[in-house]
Amino acid sequence: MKGAVEEGWVELGSRAELRELLGEPWPVVIEKVHDRLTDQDVGILARSPFCLLATSDAGGNCDVSPRGDGPGFTHVIDERTLALPDRPGNRRGDSFHNILDNPHAGLLYLVPGGKEVLRVNGRARILTDAPFFDAMTQDDRRPALALVLEIDEIYLHCPQSLRRAGLWNPASWSGS
Repeated sequence: MKGAVEEGWVELGSRAELRELLGEPWPVVIEKVHDRLTDQDVGILARSPFCLLATSDAGGNCDVSPRGDGPGFTHVIDERTLALPDRPGNRRGDSFHNILDNPHAGLLYLVPGGKEVLRVNGRARILTDAPFFDAMTQDDRRPALALVLEIDEIYLHCPQSLRRAGLWNPASWSGS
């Protein structure tokens, strides 16, 4: 709804205005960003059965896709590279189409019941085979595709949103 003006809406106008409203980030927030996996990061990946994959096409149209499997489904190739096996789903392939146009991608990992939110940004590519595909075989099904992400930055994201949402607290869930 670009360009729509709603009565009473006040739109943010600049980065300077945003910084004025948010304030400066704490130094510890900036310092926690790194470009390779730490032992703590690898531990979170080993426990995580779920992540969200964010991509966008050449025009900037965004997509977020859930990815999941058993804990540790993300294969660590080395300290700068991750691989996610593609499992059968709806066959749309929106993320893959986007990556073919624009390799920039982000991953957000969650561990059920945990407070960690691991954020990984980098450049993705799609492989149809590699020696590590055998390690990603599940129920005798070897993946036909894998998303490989070369890490640009990785860090633990603030867990406040999980606490506020009561994400792991069944009492906060509405009936489904």
